[in-house]
Amino acid sequence: MLTLWQEATMAHPHALSGHALIQTVESLLGHIAAVVIGFVMMVVGLGLGVTMIMLPVGLVVGLAGVAIFVGGLFAHIDKE
Repeated sequence: MLTLWQEATMAHPHALSGHALIQTVESLLGHIAAVVIGFVMMVVGLGLGVTMIMLPVGLVVGLAGVAIFVGGLFAHIDKE
């Protein structure tokens, strides 16, 4: 009888390779970086939007931060 590990390896022979692991970690770090950068941009945009003079810049920075934040959470980019 095969163990679950052996079945997974036989079903997807490249699933446990080093290359797949590097791609997964790279993708995960990219998403985490996008979420952090987007959150920081939202906070900076909120801070800029408090002053009336910097309100237009704050709106642009804040909305760009929201777009990057949401993209980091939900975007899926294939490298094929």
